[in-house]
Amino acid sequence: MRFVRHATTPGMRAARFPADEDADPAGLAKAAALGFAAACPVWTAPGRAARQTAQAMGLPAREAAALREADVGRWRGLAYDQVAPEALASWLTDPDAAPHGGESLTAHAGRVATWLDSIRDEPDQIAICDAGTIRAALGHALGTGPLGTARFDLAPLSVTGLTVTRSGWRIAYVNRRL
Repeated sequence: MRFVRHATTPGMRAARFPADEDADPAGLAKAAALGFAAACPVWTAPGRAARQTAQAMGLPAREAAALREADVGRWRGLAYDQVAPEALASWLTDPDAAPHGGESLTAHAGRVATWLDSIRDEPDQIAICDAGTIRAALGHALGTGPLGTARFDLAPLSVTGLTVTRSGWRIAYVNRRL
């Protein structure tokens, strides 16, 4: 299983919470130049940037709602510094909190884990999505839960690989540049 973080968006550059926005043209040009080929199923998160990244890479993809980034509710599109520090701290330290009216990190991690386990029998697949979803998959593989992987840095257009074992998922590599 390979996870590809989608191309950069204006929101990523401006340190804003995820919103459904287009990928930067420069990021899509980089994606197109990668020469990435796949003979396996390719999935994308429902967001435009993920779908555009797959298209730029020349990968026919199906959309999987489970790969959607955590729903940040009222914070969608806001700069991080526009959110009350205590509310942000609550969401980042309590995996069951959802002070933004969206989805808790626990709910997001559970959604991603369920999808990941549903493809166990056919693990040679690609998912193009955002960093939070990839971190949720890493947390599932590590058994750490949603807070245990917050410190993984995942660059745009990087690849994170998981392999399936009898007892679960194993991390093959993280944040590998294509």
